[in-house]
Amino acid sequence: MEFKKFLAKLDKEVPADLDVHLILDNYLTHKTPAIKKWLLAHSRFHLHFTPTSASWLNLVERWFAELTQKKLKRGVRRSVQALEGDIRNWLADWNEHPRPFVWTKTADEILDNVAAYCRRISDSSH
Repeated sequence: MEFKKFLAKLDKEVPADLDVHLILDNYLTHKTPAIKKWLLAHSRFHLHFTPTSASWLNLVERWFAELTQKKLKRGVRRSVQALEGDIRNWLADWNEHPRPFVWTKTADEILDNVAAYCRRISDSSH
């Protein structure tokens, strides 16, 4: 229900005359019957899902992978407070010295991968 609360918060905070487009991964929480019902009643919301086989498109997921690999897996913490402190320190450092992600594939390579994915999913319905 956290996702539904998030949608309701957006609905309150985004001016009513604007459409809301959300780019999401394919997590089942984003597709429950309750969410589908909510979306029917809120037609200005448009969900766009990243392809299942292309999680690298999800930069939030990529950022958490960076946090996990470079900070969380490299230490031992004896309390939740110590873990929270490490995460807060990581965030402070990241915000002080941001490191943008750089795509290593060309736009054509990305579009080719998306086209191949679309062909695979359209062929799977037969």
